[in-house]
Amino acid sequence: MGVIHRYKGDFDWEGVELGRYPPEKNMRGVTVRWLIGPEEKAPHFALRYFEVEPGGWTSLDQHAHDHGVVVMRGQGRVRLGDEEFDIVPNDVVYVPGNEVHQFRNTGDGPFGFFCVIPAL
Repeated sequence: MGVIHRYKGDFDWEGVELGRYPPEKNMRGVTVRWLIGPEEKAPHFALRYFEVEPGGWTSLDQHAHDHGVVVMRGQGRVRLGDEEFDIVPNDVVYVPGNEVHQFRNTGDGPFGFFCVIPAL
């Protein structure tokens, strides 16, 4: 059966816990909410909402699965391979598998984005 997580406002949803990445990852000021994933028994994909505080960044990653990203608020910069691009709300980013990538907050407020990945 399907699941609904009702939006509470301020990028928060009912029944979805706010998580932080483990300290062994080199990142700063990043939170994640798993909106659709293992808890919902989704067999093919996961949908997450990330938020990066001002001055923060996600880990510099490279792995086999690809990502679909939609920027929802704030200003950021994404590294794709050896290049960097400024991104703002409503921009969409595709990160192919095995491409080096990282997201940074370049603004004064929260930088938030949805991220779709295959089920892991």
